[in-house]
Amino acid sequence: MTIVQEEDNVTAGSIHAPWRIGTRGSLLALTQSGTIRDALIAAGHAAELVVIKTAGDNNATDPVATIGVGVFTSALRDELAAGSIDIAVHSYKDLPTALDPRFTIAAIPVREDPRDALVARDGLVLGELPAGSRVGTSAPRRAAQLRALGLGLDIVPLRGNLDTRLRKVAEGELDAVVVARAGLARIGRLDVVTEALEPVQMLPAPAQGALAVECRSDDTALHAVLAGLDDAATRAAIIAERALLAELEAGCTAPIGALAEVVESLDDDGRVVDELSLRGCAAAIDGSEVLRASVVGAPERAAELGRALARELLELGARELLTSVEPEVPGSPTQAVNPPATDFVDPSPMENSR
Repeated sequence: MTIVQEEDNVTAGSIHAPWRIGTRGSLLALTQSGTIRDALIAAGHAAELVVIKTAGDNNATDPVATIGVGVFTSALRDELAAGSIDIAVHSYKDLPTALDPRFTIAAIPVREDPRDALVARDGLVLGELPAGSRVGTSAPRRAAQLRALGLGLDIVPLRGNLDTRLRKVAEGELDAVVVARAGLARIGRLDVVTEALEPVQMLPAPAQGALAVECRSDDTALHAVLAGLDDAATRAAIIAERALLAELEAGCTAPIGALAEVVESLDDDGRVVDELSLRGCAAAIDGSEVLRASVVGAPERAAELGRALARELLELGARELLTSVEPEVPGSPTQAVNPPATDFVDPSPMENSR
């Protein structure tokens, strides 16, 4: 593993050494981490980026399932635990659902638009793509929901950074790709989006579009500083979505979608109150079945709502759908009964933007 120190960004009158923010060296990762650095500097704190190169960055050919889905996040966490960096910025959906007591998510900033985005030839939207059109995606969640729409599309496994994916459409190798809109927004490429896919068509991955700003659990001073970057509504939404994922005992490669939003409502006395609306789905990878459910409740019950919705999906038969997908951990016994599922993995754009 290689660590590259970036040029310091220190505020005038700073009373401490710059907080070291660990990041991968991709355009998207640098952009995401850069927003945290800039926010800290704007608040009067010294901060700098530290680029960490991982084995995954040097391996652009092997499937992520081979090199390990968590290779990028675990590399940042290793450096955080070792004290080489003070802060790690993750694409939240890449983090394992199991808590690591060594670390704390000190801030979840305001979330980018979590929807998936279609980038298609000739400016086409999804419903205009002819049957047989080749649509690229890395995610079993996207593949399953695209197939379930019954449009007769040819869903093609895809890996590579965002520029590589977009180029496959521009050069005619693919008719379209589906990627996270948030990644394109952060690198200033929303101009290529031909359609933002509404959740009724395709529910995003749990925590898609959100960042996790992590520090060591014993660094209480830094935790207090980072807490100023936290957005309460985003945190409630992410807690609910991740609780659903954890209750289903599924990882980020499973065909599961979830989206929570804090919305205003009226209580029985006519007063405006905040409510958390959560939608979830579990799909068969071949698109033959998609189970959907939803729940509404108070934002402070976010985790409880997520678990309750997961249990409802399980009662509808989600377990049977999910056991048709190959396990997330390489080398574990396979339960796959649907071979195409093994062609797809679901790393975030952050993992793929080299």
